[in-house]
Amino acid sequence: MKEQIRRINIKNILILILVFLLGWQLGHRNLPVEDKIDSNVRFVNQKPPKEIEIDFKLFWDTWDLVSRLYLDKSAIDPNKLFYGAISGMVSAIGDPYTVFLPPEQQKSSKEELNGSFEGVGIQLGFNKEKRLVVVAPLSGTPAEKVGIKPQDLIVKIDDKDTTSMTLPEAVKLIRGPKGTQVTLEIFREGEEEARIFTLTRDTIVVKSVEVSFQNSKTGKEVAIIKLSRFGERTKEEWEKAVSDIISRNPQGLVLDVRNNPGGFLEGAVFIASEFLESGDVVIQENAKKEQSPFKVNRTGRLLDKPMVVVINKGSASASEIVAGALRDRGRAKLVGEKSFGKGTIQEAQDLPGGTGIHITVAKWLTPNGSWVNDTQGLEADVKIESSTKIEEDKVDSTKDPQLDKALELLD
Repeated sequence: MKEQIRRINIKNILILILVFLLGWQLGHRNLPVEDKIDSNVRFVNQKPPKEIEIDFKLFWDTWDLVSRLYLDKSAIDPNKLFYGAISGMVSAIGDPYTVFLPPEQQKSSKEELNGSFEGVGIQLGFNKEKRLVVVAPLSGTPAEKVGIKPQDLIVKIDDKDTTSMTLPEAVKLIRGPKGTQVTLEIFREGEEEARIFTLTRDTIVVKSVEVSFQNSKTGKEVAIIKLSRFGERTKEEWEKAVSDIISRNPQGLVLDVRNNPGGFLEGAVFIASEFLESGDVVIQENAKKEQSPFKVNRTGRLLDKPMVVVINKGSASASEIVAGALRDRGRAKLVGEKSFGKGTIQEAQDLPGGTGIHITVAKWLTPNGSWVNDTQGLEADVKIESSTKIEEDKVDSTKDPQLDKALELLD
């Protein structure tokens, strides 16, 4: 009898424990966050898309723990936590060009495409190891003046290591008010020691297009079109430059896209259409391997003049699209060094609250189907180094062997 009573008691105790645990689980599955954290924080639009089934309890529990337990309560900024969570989600994809931009970084991104900002004049990117590198120093900027070069690996920005640093984070650290300074630790291929550069920030006004005229050795007048970027003002500046060229009627053209970090895809199609009568400029390939060609979309005014394109390690993205199209279509030879090698297309979208996102939506191929990521850039038809050595570790900055070769090919 006593044994039966004991068994019944144990059974009742187990039932009570199970009921308690079940009730605890149900009570915590949809635990309202507002009950635990700062009452001034209110969450809206919490439901994920219908096709996604993810239990966000871990996220809210983590938010709750950090909010309640972190030592310095003044550091708990709900907006920063929110933006940080989104940035982490996007960066988990592993593509350094797919990034979420909080308001300040979104503003900087738009300023750069508009052609005016305060900083040192470096276009940033990533190498195949996903380390932060210089795509190109912009012409006439503090970065170019101190000798920073394309493909320089940026190891540190001030005292911050750049390993795993995102592009927006690096841009934010390098830019700043005119007159202030930033220190970059640079590692250059072929050198054993890192270099330290201290740069003074300035107002960077980037002109997209510049035209000059020069005679070849045989006396032919050649128009040299320096295309520095593909931004908001490129089309307007390009139209004026072409009008100047037509009025001078030179015998040849050099399109110089050295240190051109790229920009808008539409801008690349617009520029290439100036030199091609018809056909493909670039082929876009999406995640399903579906290909969509972007064709010549207007009547060009420089269709018949012989031309050469000059490229280097700082020619990237949209400038590679133009160079690749003109080479594949037999319109021009490429002179210089292998280009940077960025064969993906990013779509920029504005998001609420002044934020934004850049998403890699496709890769681009040259008209012949080449993807520059596979070959790490476009190979020049005529390979010429960027400078002429006059002594050990010194170069003659008054010489431009790549441009000289381009002019020679037009004779």
